[in-house]
Amino acid sequence: MSDIQKAMALLIGAFHKYSGKEGDKTTLSKGELKDLLNNELKDILGKIADQAAVDKIFKDLDANKDGIVDFQEYVTLVACLTMMCNEFFTKK
Repeated sequence: MSDIQKAMALLIGAFHKYSGKEGDKTTLSKGELKDLLNNELKDILGKIADQAAVDKIFKDLDANKDGIVDFQEYVTLVACLTMMCNEFFTKK
């Protein structure tokens, strides 16, 4: 597999590692999203212990306001964070 294909497989795997623990296996609940953020993105975001912060992130990600974060909404988060990291490292 190419590097991009490996990255895609890792993104998919990370999503499904947390999805479905509290319901639908194709979506993330608030609790599942919090676990994903704290376990997979803590080096970028820091540990998120404040429920208000989780609520805000969840609300911002839930573009269609259906009360869950689906795969497309998750990918939007990862893409935005990737763009921010790229900007940070290319400015140095």
